[in-house]
Amino acid sequence: MCELFAVSSARAARVRLRLRFAEFATHGAPLEPGGVPGNPDGWGAAYFDGVDAHVLREPVPAVRSAFARVLEDHDFHSPLVLSHVRRASQGPVALANTQPFVRELGGRVHVFAHNGNLPEVWTRWPLPRANGRMPPQPVGQTDSEHAFCHLLRMLEPLWLSAAGVPDAQARLDTVRAFAEHMRTLGPANFLYTDGDSLFAHADRRHQADGSVREPGLHLWLRRSAASHRHEVGGLQVHASHAQAHPMAMLASVPLGQGDWQALPRGTVVGLRQGERFA
Repeated sequence: MCELFAVSSARAARVRLRLRFAEFATHGAPLEPGGVPGNPDGWGAAYFDGVDAHVLREPVPAVRSAFARVLEDHDFHSPLVLSHVRRASQGPVALANTQPFVRELGGRVHVFAHNGNLPEVWTRWPLPRANGRMPPQPVGQTDSEHAFCHLLRMLEPLWLSAAGVPDAQARLDTVRAFAEHMRTLGPANFLYTDGDSLFAHADRRHQADGSVREPGLHLWLRRSAASHRHEVGGLQVHASHAQAHPMAMLASVPLGQGDWQALPRGTVVGLRQGERFA
């Protein structure tokens, strides 16, 4: 099963995140035949810088990627980071099917990553023209990207009618309605951000013992402090600033020790600048 990870910190803070993907990919997953770490089908990350984001993706095992090793030695500073390590369930191994997926809506970059399997998404959520307009369409063949396009279709009225970023509660209500329907199609853990807020939905997932059950996502919240430091296999998060600031992390499985909270199935979390508002 794929691995999800995200960081949200106060805008005034600068988060230095190093993801050692080759090691991070093994969390919550057994070895593949031949001893290759679990989730071998690609990796990607989005690092936000204002309304835009650096998006890095590659459809190869992180453990075999020369590009990943270069990335691991480069410090990216960002208050909002979203990453995904893939184990393919729908669609071939290809760049077009590598998460996170990215689209523009309302003049902002929107990023989405999903952990699960939605075999009926194409028939349950068709994407036909509406009012003469073609909704966002998938580039690849995954259920995850198709679901993301449907979410954007649901969000589009908010973004097209707002002068700037739509109301947070309206966006949350839309994401929650999307998540409720998504759960009926199969395991539906996802991370989604519009660059302003980070939304997450917890469902079931394939656990390391082979069972499919909750929890599918874990949350780590740290109260305001002038600096934060979290290091565990595959992950280094260093955040420091002259002023105290909150920070939050989301992960498919707990990353090391700490106050990781297993999120019950059906939980929708909203984070902004490191603080939880839902």
